[in-house]
Amino acid sequence: MESAAAKHDVFQAIADPTRRELLRLLGERELPLKDISGRFPMSRTAVSKHLRVLAEAGLVHERKVGRETRYRLDADPLLELKRWLDYYERFWENKLSMLKHYVESEPGQSAEGLKLAEPSEFNPGQAEGKKPGTGQGQAEGL
Repeated sequence: MESAAAKHDVFQAIADPTRRELLRLLGERELPLKDISGRFPMSRTAVSKHLRVLAEAGLVHERKVGRETRYRLDADPLLELKRWLDYYERFWENKLSMLKHYVESEPGQSAEGLKLAEPSEFNPGQAEGKKPGTGQGQAEGL
């Protein structure tokens, strides 16, 4: 018997591309297993296993209609994922804001207002921690 701790969470459920496609498909409408499995290049049993993982995460609900089992999306558990992503969005927004500032800044100035090195000022030997003017890191005879 499977314990509650061993059940799949939303993050595990959406980790697989087949399950993400199942969610997209079920987001359109409720479908029976035979219609769902016909859209995937795998056995009906394999599709059922993916649906079981989604159901254990609370993302999919099933109901019996006669001899047929129908599946539908329940997007409420995706709110947990959205909250998690919202927390990290502030980091992305900060990086995008810095990039925008950098791109819109005057030529030769970084986002912090520091002068960027011109290509003619760059010494490859210095980038590797070698002393300037020693010839180390430069092609001989140049």
